[in-house]
Amino acid sequence: MAGKFERKQAKDGQWMFNLKAGNSQVILTSELYTTKAACDNGIASVQKNSPLDERYERKESKSGQPYFVLKAGNHQVIGKSEMYSSKSAMENGIESVKTNGPTTDIVDA
Repeated sequence: MAGKFERKQAKDGQWMFNLKAGNSQVILTSELYTTKAACDNGIASVQKNSPLDERYERKESKSGQPYFVLKAGNHQVIGKSEMYSSKSAMENGIESVKTNGPTTDIVDA
């Protein structure tokens, strides 16, 4: 089963999206966008940049948990992962975003 983007509107009227893997697990969460069109541009940026390994910045939280951010060509953060239990789990998450990120399946939550 292929992944999909799930768009939703926050209580304050802003928009965000989650990229979900085929098993419906959230693998990437966007920032908040002021308009639905800007949110769609963010999705398009994930579709374009997710296959490129150099667009991933591997990080560690203050508590030592690995996570990653996906950046656009202009170095702006497009999305952030969950916190992972290990570096290998984080690398699996990156591979999942690379696989599912190019999907054109977009639904409104």
